[in-house]
Amino acid sequence: MESKKILLVEDNEVNMRLVKLTLKNQDYDFIEASNGEDAIDLAEELKPDLIILDIQLPKMDGYEVARTLKNTESVKHIPIIGLTAHAMKGDEERVLNAGCNAYVSKPLDTSQFRGLVKSFLFEKK
Repeated sequence: MESKKILLVEDNEVNMRLVKLTLKNQDYDFIEASNGEDAIDLAEELKPDLIILDIQLPKMDGYEVARTLKNTESVKHIPIIGLTAHAMKGDEERVLNAGCNAYVSKPLDTSQFRGLVKSFLFEKK
């Protein structure tokens, strides 16, 4: 079985390492992007199996990235998990309305996050 590709979009190096550490030993191939424009280009070029998207990004935020991806025919089927450090009332709804398939607030609950990632990568749709 070939490795699943995950596009990890995070502008904070520490947070990127933390997500990768949380998902280590899972035989995932990570593609990294630190901004929205690169994320869209990489998604279209490499067609990952899952996108983990930080909502607070410089220039183009995660909401705009998610909307753009979900309106792009070649990648709109790829599930997106939106990550945010600002767990405020209404955030989950905003993240889901932008096109993300799931919402996770930081700090991550590691076992719950691993389970969520697996569910998107391995459950039959």
